[in-house]
Amino acid sequence: MSMLTPPGMGGKYRVTGTAYPRMSRPRRRRKLVFALLGSVLALALLGYGALQLIDVFRGDGGKHSAAAAKDCPTKGAASATPAGAANPGPAASGAPAVVLPQPGQITVNIYNATPRSGLAKAVGDELKKRGFTVGHVGNAPADFDKKVPGPGILLGSPRTDKAAYSVLGTQLTGVTQQTDTREGADIDLILGDSFKELNKKEDADRALAVLANPAPAPSSKKC
Repeated sequence: MSMLTPPGMGGKYRVTGTAYPRMSRPRRRRKLVFALLGSVLALALLGYGALQLIDVFRGDGGKHSAAAAKDCPTKGAASATPAGAANPGPAASGAPAVVLPQPGQITVNIYNATPRSGLAKAVGDELKKRGFTVGHVGNAPADFDKKVPGPGILLGSPRTDKAAYSVLGTQLTGVTQQTDTREGADIDLILGDSFKELNKKEDADRALAVLANPAPAPSSKKC
């Protein structure tokens, strides 16, 4: 009987040879390890979700809103304006005001290039009421008489302040600008065939206000 034969087996289950049986590692332990790892991961996810819910109910979302307002000052300022408060004008919102000459600082010579008689005087009287300084009034020179198909021409020196053209241009629409060799700062208003009347004073005043207080340029940053 071999020494490896358990007592009482009577040699029935004798182990012979040089090979010995190997015991494989039970798979139950491996499954247990995977189960534990899965449980830890699930608990971690549940804990993170719970923290997010707590932040929401505690009002931490305001921090994000404040950060967004800091990144986008325009949006933050708009949300801070109470309902019913007057909106600030263009100058108050940061756009610099433009210094324009007053109508009384602009001398306008009015010439009629149309067949209608008395048109230059009527326009001159109205511009005086609106504060402009009116110089010469009469028929247009031969170079322009019956040769202006549009509403009119503003004719001045190359050194004439461009803002003066803009101020005078608010009084009638569709005029064009030209220059000649004059030395003074006066401007000729040559009335053309399609001229009907000056713009209404209320419309001209609104146009002047827009010139004096231009709207700020839109921001390129999107919030």
